[in-house]
Amino acid sequence: MYNSFFKKKGQVYIISGKLKGRKLSFKENLNIRPTTNRIRETLFNWLSKYIQNSRCLDCFAGSGALGLEAISRHAKFVTLLEIEKKNVISLKNNIKKLNISNLEIIHTNTLNWLKKPKKPYDIIFIDPPYNEELIDKTIILLEKKKWIKNKSIIYIETKRNQPLIISHNFDLYKKKVTNQIACYLYIFKIKKSKT
Repeated sequence: MYNSFFKKKGQVYIISGKLKGRKLSFKENLNIRPTTNRIRETLFNWLSKYIQNSRCLDCFAGSGALGLEAISRHAKFVTLLEIEKKNVISLKNNIKKLNISNLEIIHTNTLNWLKKPKKPYDIIFIDPPYNEELIDKTIILLEKKKWIKNKSIIYIETKRNQPLIISHNFDLYKKKVTNQIACYLYIFKIKKSKT
């Protein structure tokens, strides 16, 4: 399994930026599946010209690896949403060790939280548990409740060959497929309706 290192060691390392090499530690029994180093490196290479001073939302934080990688690469602010209380406790412990202040952790059901619109984000990560059909519902809420604006960037990670229902306002910018997963980077561009 591609996350066997994490399962054995209960650790994730930040791979680049000002926090490069810093360790995130978790209890080994937590139900999380961190994005692999290779995929994270690819993703943040894709985001390199967008990440600085951006506001980021991680809809299903898990280990927090995506949000913390964004902070390490000079994102302005990151919001982490996480439903599992044990994961939230581990996230808070790691944030405290890293002494990060421009990040918030919210213990919540993502779909409920997204129903109350606030200020839109520049970059949004959608990497939910693979055994739940959460991506389509999340995408609908992001657009309907105006969590995204023109040129917001949306990253989606899912099982290989899992079909996605994507709005016509989402332009595919980058894509990577491995033996197990598929990763997509979309740019949200509001298009005029055809009459």
